Amino acid sequence: MSGGDDGRPLADRMRPRTLEEFAGQGHLVGAGAPLARAVAGAGLHSMVLWGPPGSGKTTLARLIASKYEAEFIGLSAVLAGVKDVRAAVERAQALRAAGRRTVLFLDEVHRFNKAQQDAFLPWVEDGTLTFIGATTENPSFELNSALLSRARVYVLKALSREALLGILEQALADPERGLGADAPELPREQLEALADAADGDARRALNLLELAADLATATAGGTRQLDETTLAGLLAGGHRRFDKRGEAFYDQISALHKAVRGTDPDAALYWLARMLDGGCDPAYIARRVLRMASEDIGNADPRGLALALDAWDAYERLGSPEGELALAQAVAYLACAPKSNAVYVAFGAAQADAVKFGSLPVPLHLRNAPTKLMKGLGYGRDYRYAHDEQDAYAAGENYFPEEMPSRRYYEPPPRGLELKIGEKLAALRSRAAPRGERDVGAERAADQGKDQATD
Repeated sequence: MSGGDDGRPLADRMRPRTLEEFAGQGHLVGAGAPLARAVAGAGLHSMVLWGPPGSGKTTLARLIASKYEAEFIGLSAVLAGVKDVRAAVERAQALRAAGRRTVLFLDEVHRFNKAQQDAFLPWVEDGTLTFIGATTENPSFELNSALLSRARVYVLKALSREALLGILEQALADPERGLGADAPELPREQLEALADAADGDARRALNLLELAADLATATAGGTRQLDETTLAGLLAGGHRRFDKRGEAFYDQISALHKAVRGTDPDAALYWLARMLDGGCDPAYIARRVLRMASEDIGNADPRGLALALDAWDAYERLGSPEGELALAQAVAYLACAPKSNAVYVAFGAAQADAVKFGSLPVPLHLRNAPTKLMKGLGYGRDYRYAHDEQDAYAAGENYFPEEMPSRRYYEPPPRGLELKIGEKLAALRSRAAPRGERDVGAERAADQGKDQATD
């Protein structure tokens, strides 16, 4: 039993006791930092602490409440409901009558629905209690505007390796709260391995250290050490941060998509590896890779779409981990392929016109006439069969509704196969005599072609 072992986990015993001890969030609580200035100057105020697991949100809320000698009422939105909030409000009202402040801390606040979030707003408004929420999700998406308007948002970061190493070293050396006399002798390399495996999470780092201390064995020299085999087993199986429904999910798929679009196969493979390592469903990645092939490569290299389909099929046949190599092959190919969003822009413009012009009728000359009545009504009359024309191209023929001006949506860029496609279209279009034609594709390219990625 370690000198500081009172039955609580090491991570709980080593919680910082003052803001000065708080590690890894200097941008918030360091000298002159926003939260430090706000707490020191403006006083206690409602806030939302947004950050990844193990970044210190709960500890920071407790320290702020302690600084103002406020009653700390902690609830978890996973388990609590409106009834619990009302009980907290009643407690806060009684304390207020006695001249004391109350901090209502709501962990995982994003799990409360709008009605639950609204339940305590009047009491925040009149100063009965100060609200501090903690969330791993983007508050812009998960919290209602009424709550956000009454609380400042502070962003906590994942702890750096150096910050985690400092926490581990403190836990090894602290005789009261840490491992004390029972601390194993861990070389710097092993501490770094523990810090890296914690992936920015202080709680996880301390839990790993506590397990390492339990697994360490005595040596002939009287010290306790951890052999490399045991350490490797301790660190095996960990996943890096990747919330399948949270912001990290969308951030990483966005990074993968943009790396492919930006012709950086190395970065694209890195983000693919990160997502797979974090537990993302490879079938989801396969679907998004197929989208990339159509949106960002398009007809500049139509083989990209076929390869993306083949990679998806290969994964469905092989599963993990063998099938993941096919996904990597497709990602690398698409990243290196010539890029074109011409079809993406053209289709977007066509969709906009379909809405704008409504249900315009198909011109009579483009309609089939399978019956005598339809022929008599003029269906198909004066239609020019393209195969009977020079180069199988009916120059000047109109394929749009009569009430709608001609449009030019598709403008192939001079890259990849579309270089040849563009040359052919230009030659054919030069023979036509368009009526009121507008180059819609070129007009929309600057606006729609840069940042309208669906990632």
